[in-house]
Amino acid sequence: MNYQEELKDLIETVVKQGASDLHISSLRHPTIRVNRDLLPLVQKPVLTAEDSRGLVLELLGPEDRERLLRDKDLDFAYSLPDGTRFRGNAFFQKGHLGAALRLIPAKIKKLDELNLPPILRDFAFKEQGFFLTVGPVGQGKSTTLAAMVELINHERAEHIITIEDPIEYLFTEDKSIIDQREVGFDTKDFATALRAMFREDANVGMIAEMRDIETIAAAVTAAETGHLIFSTLHTNNAAQTIDRVIDTFPGDQQEQIRLQLSNSLLAIFSQRLIPRISGGLIPAYELLINNYAVGNLIRESRTSEITSVLETSAEEGMVSMNQSLADLVRRGEITQENAFKYSLNPEALQRRFT
Repeated sequence: MNYQEELKDLIETVVKQGASDLHISSLRHPTIRVNRDLLPLVQKPVLTAEDSRGLVLELLGPEDRERLLRDKDLDFAYSLPDGTRFRGNAFFQKGHLGAALRLIPAKIKKLDELNLPPILRDFAFKEQGFFLTVGPVGQGKSTTLAAMVELINHERAEHIITIEDPIEYLFTEDKSIIDQREVGFDTKDFATALRAMFREDANVGMIAEMRDIETIAAAVTAAETGHLIFSTLHTNNAAQTIDRVIDTFPGDQQEQIRLQLSNSLLAIFSQRLIPRISGGLIPAYELLINNYAVGNLIRESRTSEITSVLETSAEEGMVSMNQSLADLVRRGEITQENAFKYSLNPEALQRRFT
């Protein structure tokens, strides 16, 4: 098998079929994901262990190959001369190499093109604070943050630093200066890059993911000290996100982080991509805005009451996930069945339809 040609053909298939992901694994057909569904490419032969290894190594440079063989898994980015880009993870399973690649759209879409609420624009124009986008893997968090950073780029003259692993969307500077740093290549780790940001005259920081206590602590401190910080977490909703951040710290530090978070948090945006009746995916979302009541609940360790604030603060721009799901059903965008499938509180959602 000519691995370079086969890889080129697989990538062309991903693009033509409008797929989001490509899976390469031994003893299986190459497989793509289209609108949540995994579709084996049965016209392609089942990959042998040698084939899957050859295809995966073709994706990597010499240094990344060495890291993969040493560490047994690897996050990486893969680019073609025509600008097509993928975020990938290579890994071993049962002793054989495999990989999962996600297509990164070349064009960074605007908030309205992504069917996201206009109120998100407000947070892109804040001078400082902490904005979190949360949700499970594959729900569009990185795309949402890219849209907000691109908005700043076109409408504000700021110094923006992104810290990513790997770099996903490539920004073209407009009014802003944008420095994109890749963990493992441009910097040792997220926390080190964040601490360095204090000495780099940055106004805006975008941290692709908060993975450890050092990164979270540095991000909260940056948001308190005059920086606008965007980041993501793999959590389900706003209340769980606040608990996750606080519980990351030892007990004797939690009161301090509660105080810092209550002062620096701007909003938490939780999103899910739901199959659309007309085809494709559309976001349902929850938006918690940090107001006086929310700040008090964070400080007083009463995060279980945050859902009630969400449900009763629509006039301030807050949106609960059930409200968003119900609106999508009424507009004919998604089925009621899918609304219940993605709801974290189906009983409360049922009351919106009765």
